Amino acid sequence: MSILGNIFNKIFHHPAAQQQAQAAQPQQQAQQQQSAAPAAPTGQPQQQVDVGAVLTQMAAQKGGGGNWQISIVDLLKLLDLNSSLAARKELANELNVHVGADGSAEENIALHKAVVQQLAANGGKIPDAMKH
Repeated sequence: MSILGNIFNKIFHHPAAQQQAQAAQPQQQAQQQQSAAPAAPTGQPQQQVDVGAVLTQMAAQKGGGGNWQISIVDLLKLLDLNSSLAARKELANELNVHVGADGSAEENIALHKAVVQQLAANGGKIPDAMKH
């Protein structure tokens, strides 16, 4: 599985995300029953996952989590994924992020931004602290 796929798996399949989905089901069913016309498909999952809440819970369970809101290295570590230069190079290739030198602050910032954009594009609700 790709590194991005592993990131999605760790966040979207975390127990906190599953609890969000279960809590939202009755509300979604009520909204569907009230709607006279079927909604057009948007390509987005029906349930949006609060990425900030999931990651905050994971950080609390680990006693911290570093600066995952802005650091790709800390985000990968929080998710128990490889944060080595080689892994970040692979992630950069997956996301077509090619700015700065390998492992540079510029590249790491661009990688974090690209991951956040992918999370948002795939049903993740992103906290303001992660948007840059």
